[in-house]
Parts: sequence; C-alpha cells; structure tokens
Amino acid sequence: MVKESPATDDQLPALGRVSRLSVAPLMAYEVLLEKQAEKDLNRLDGRTFGRVVHVLQGLKGNPRPVGCRKLEGLRNSWRIRVGDYRIIYEIADEVRIVRVYRVRHRREVYR
Repeated sequence: MVKESPATDDQLPALGRVSRLSVAPLMAYEVLLEKQAEKDLNRLDGRTFGRVVHVLQGLKGNPRPVGCRKLEGLRNSWRIRVGDYRIIYEIADEVRIVRVYRVRHRREVYR
C-alpha cells in the first residue's frame, strides 16, 4: 500500500484557490457600549479588564460564542461569563449590532 501525503498549497490548482489572508468575517458585528457599561469597565482591575475586552472583541465575529446564554423574559438579551463577571448584551441581527448594557460582578449584575 502506498500512502498519499496531503496536497500542499503549491500542488493545488490555482483556479478557485482562496488566500488564507482573505478569509475573514465579511459582515462583522459592531459592538456598542452603553454609558453604564463603559463606567463598569473603568471600575475593573487591569487583568479582568483585559479579559473582558478580549471577549468583547470576540463578539464582533461571533455574537453568540460558546458559553453564552439567552436571558429569560427578554427578547434579544444574552449574557456571557468572564470569570466572576457577567457581560449583559443585546443582539440586533438585522443591523448587525451588539449593544453591551452591563459588565458587572455576578452578585450585582441582575439587580
């Protein structure tokens, strides 16, 4: 038996090949922070701030990442965990906007 090695990019036909650099989300979501979410972010310590900002940037490409939960009783509201903190946001798929309302500790966010 002869094992065939997988084709490399150089061996693939040029017609129809897509550059890896050009594969990006064509229609990324815009992430908007409400004034209260901005205040919440400014109160966070440096490490938590960095983790939350990383998650917020990820919402541009995927507003419903693994681990997010739909909030009961609210039409388009979602939450995502970042350690002991919760990000509460709303998704408007029609206009591709994610609006962040709160970034708070889990014991305070739903009050």
